[in-house]
Amino acid sequence: MGAVENALDNKEHRLPGEAVDILKSLATNWGDVLDPNELQVIRLKGAMTNQVFQIKWPTKTEDVSRKVLVRIYGEGVEVFFDRDDEIRTFEFMSKHGQGPRLLGRFPNGRIEEFIHARTLSASDLLDPEISALIASKMKEFHDLDMPGPKNVYLWERLRNWIRVAKSLSLPEEAEAFCLDKIEEEIPILEKEFSRAYQCIGFCHNDSQYGNIMIDEETNSITIIDYEYASYNPVAFDIANHFCEMAADYHTETPHILDFSKYPGLEERQRFVRIYLSYSGNEPSDDEVELLLQDVEKYTLVSHLFWGLWGIISEHVNEIDFAYIEYARQRFQQYWSRRPALLGSVGASSESVTDGSCAT
Repeated sequence: MGAVENALDNKEHRLPGEAVDILKSLATNWGDVLDPNELQVIRLKGAMTNQVFQIKWPTKTEDVSRKVLVRIYGEGVEVFFDRDDEIRTFEFMSKHGQGPRLLGRFPNGRIEEFIHARTLSASDLLDPEISALIASKMKEFHDLDMPGPKNVYLWERLRNWIRVAKSLSLPEEAEAFCLDKIEEEIPILEKEFSRAYQCIGFCHNDSQYGNIMIDEETNSITIIDYEYASYNPVAFDIANHFCEMAADYHTETPHILDFSKYPGLEERQRFVRIYLSYSGNEPSDDEVELLLQDVEKYTLVSHLFWGLWGIISEHVNEIDFAYIEYARQRFQQYWSRRPALLGSVGASSESVTDGSCAT
């Protein structure tokens, strides 16, 4: 998950020595930095997987600074994704003008180009004009021809995560979150949702507002942070984006979700119609409705995905975030929405389908 908002912090020692060496070398090579050793380190708030810093140097041009981004990988989070895959994705996106350039790597992090654009806020996702730009950008992202196998990774990832969550959790925690029942749910969802007609594309899988930037001069959208990116059903990626409208990670209680902000039917229809129109062809009402139905069902998978992420993160990540409470809300939403979206398909007990399992 992404990072926005900053608080000044000039303590260079927060950065690994290898990173500082690369930064000073970059500044020296640029030639317009007043003093490569005089770097300002600004911690960016809101990241929930990595630590992210903006680095600034004064230049010979008054009121102009050189800036880069330093990303220090969170310890233990390799359970969520393959870092080598993420770097390959990052480099591919850079070459195709889809994101920041990679400027340097060190053992536990990297240095990226600083994009001169504004990171979105939670309220931006509810803005119809910005939402329309995101819909088009998401379709462009999904259509990328990423090298390698184009297999759906969602179900394998969920099976891995439930195993890890169960291995890390105390017995009472596993019971409280009904992890055994959730493990039974995954093959049910996979069978129910794996239809021949569904569209598979290269998905971001974490399209929350902190991972989306806008250049307000050109109205161009950039999607950043590709740690969770993989081929998946595009309906899952759209569903995940809709669910993120319930979140605001920059409040006093960043883990609290407000699902009353989940987009209404007209908003969802507008987003999906713009998404399907990106290639230049006007979609039929039936095409819009079919994708909308799939998106709604995949919100269930999004809840399981990030619920399991929350449980694992509680045990492996030291970032200050109420991961367990976040997970509780995602599971609660899963069980409460399941009857309406799946009916009695694979339901194992009344206590599960009435939403009481994760309370």
